Amino acid sequence: MAQLGAGRAIHEIRGRILQLRKELDLLGPPDELPEMIASANLLRQNEYLSKSGEKKAELLEAYEQYSAALEGMLESLLEIQGDLAGILKEQAGMIRGG
Repeated sequence: MAQLGAGRAIHEIRGRILQLRKELDLLGPPDELPEMIASANLLRQNEYLSKSGEKKAELLEAYEQYSAALEGMLESLLEIQGDLAGILKEQAGMIRGG
């Protein structure tokens, strides 16, 4: 009786093996591997482009902050330059008038 159960299990396993072989054959011949490699490369390239795009966005944001800081500094320098020009005019007037 146990042998009949074992025979049935073996038969089912053999059927499963045959089914898997058919499924494997349906996947196509190995000459399609370059397409799979190309697809994998495209996925990697897409991942790279996504990460690269994120970093470029971060870089642009940093450049915007840098530019804003430089503009603020330049504005301060121009104000100081104007103040110094006014002071020099006052002192020149004092020297001439004094």
